[in-house]
Amino acid sequence: MPNIKSAKKRVIVNKTRAARNKSRNSALKTAIKKAHAAVEANAPEKEALVKEAIKKVDQAAAKGLIHKNNAARKKSALALLIK
Repeated sequence: MPNIKSAKKRVIVNKTRAARNKSRNSALKTAIKKAHAAVEANAPEKEALVKEAIKKVDQAAAKGLIHKNNAARKKSALALLIK
C-alpha cells in the first residue's frame, strides 16, 4: 500500500478510470457484436446497428480507449458489412 498522499490518490483515481474504461470497452464490444449478429440475421435494423457501432468506435478512439488506426480498421470492417 502506498504511504504518500499523492500515491494514495493515484490508486483511487486509477481504480475509477479502470472501471470507466472497462465499462466503455464492454459497451463497444457489445455494439460490434450486435451489428455483426444483425447483419448475419439480415435484420431490418442492421444499418442502424452498424452506424451505432461505428459511433461507439469513434467515441472509444476519441477517449483514448483504442488507437486511431485500430478504430479505422474496425470502422472499415463494419462498413463492409453493410455493402
